[in-house]
Amino acid sequence: MAEVSVIVPVYNMAGDGKLEYCIRSLLGQTLKNLEIIAVDDASTDDSLEVLKGLEAENPGRLRVIASPDNRRQGGARNLGLDAAKDSDYVGFLDADDWAAPDLYERLLTLMKDTGADAAGCDLCRVGEHTMVPTKREECNGMSQTGVIDDKKRRSLLLNPGPVVTKLYRREIFEGPALRFPERIAYEDNAIATAIVMRIRHYEHIPEPLYFYYQRPGSTTRSITIKQCEDRMEAMRIMLRQAKEDGSFAKYHDEYESRFYLLFYRNTLLSYMQSDMKKDAGFLRGLGEELLANFPDFRKNPYYLPQTNEEERSLTDLQLRSTGLFMIRYGLVRTYRRLRYGKQS
Repeated sequence: MAEVSVIVPVYNMAGDGKLEYCIRSLLGQTLKNLEIIAVDDASTDDSLEVLKGLEAENPGRLRVIASPDNRRQGGARNLGLDAAKDSDYVGFLDADDWAAPDLYERLLTLMKDTGADAAGCDLCRVGEHTMVPTKREECNGMSQTGVIDDKKRRSLLLNPGPVVTKLYRREIFEGPALRFPERIAYEDNAIATAIVMRIRHYEHIPEPLYFYYQRPGSTTRSITIKQCEDRMEAMRIMLRQAKEDGSFAKYHDEYESRFYLLFYRNTLLSYMQSDMKKDAGFLRGLGEELLANFPDFRKNPYYLPQTNEEERSLTDLQLRSTGLFMIRYGLVRTYRRLRYGKQS
């Protein structure tokens, strides 16, 4: 029985050696009492064959699960959680990312030394396969570490950080079972706050030990309406869970702030920056749902510190008149393209 299980959801990642590089970064971990649970999410490329080949080379260390249907990343992670029932700790790694060789040994040692039930690290974004960290991107702050009091919990609700940069005691996901939503993107956003409500002690390593791969030239302009709708659904799930576990009333301001930022602001801006034909009805519905849930969001104590003047101006205009908002946004975007070559 492995002490640590690292769950890797896989969908069509065989190309360019991405999947093999990811899995080999786990096979090369300095922590030896670690199993890799790779869940192929009904890939249509050679991902499953790549995984089976690596499994044959590493019996007992790599376990491959083939999902009969595509359940998206959340569904694949859920299959992995169910398979990791005998492990004490679980982590998650995306199939096009990779881990520094000592990532899980350091996280596990830190958790054991401090009694924490979750620990994380920072990340660095890279556009090539390398184990040399570049600029560190902070995922969580050291002020969030230690036994979780009210102040730290509020801070973690506002900024839970990525699920993939952390190691958790498996019991966090049990009693009652906590699972990722399936068949949508942004599944991390949906349950990140629910995870925070179950954490009693968090520790952090302020080093970029997780490598987040981004294809060179990738752009937010490729966003789709499905991605926008998935982000919105993830935030609806967050609110439902907060009301079910009883934390919504106490942490209303934190949930309201996160809903505004992720449900409304991020969706609004990514939608308008995309190349999709703009639908006034979609934008109108976005604003109406924000106000239906949080009519007084502007009074939130986090609203001014977490937004800039332009974001607040755009928000006010869109909620007042979607038509005028679309005209203004289009004019400003055209001006910036002509003068600065910017795409937003």
